[in-house]
Amino acid sequence: MTVRDGLEKIAFGKANDAVKLMFEPTDIDTLDLFLVAEMKLTKDKSLEIKFFDRLKALEKLSDTDDHRVSDFYAALLDGDKENNPDEV
Repeated sequence: MTVRDGLEKIAFGKANDAVKLMFEPTDIDTLDLFLVAEMKLTKDKSLEIKFFDRLKALEKLSDTDDHRVSDFYAALLDGDKENNPDEV
């Protein structure tokens, strides 16, 4: 797997297995947890999961020559400006 493959998986991958882990006991070796940045069992025995930042992965991909990714990332930023004009 290349760095680009990893970034694409973070940007476009599914978090289904991580969500599944939160709700039902499962053998962790059978799950795809590539998108998970951190897992923590809290004091009250609940599971806290943090994911890698999809927008940062898209930003890194947009630095490449792939114009499809660059256009997609630009459209996301434009949409964010429309929804939150004071924040961007």
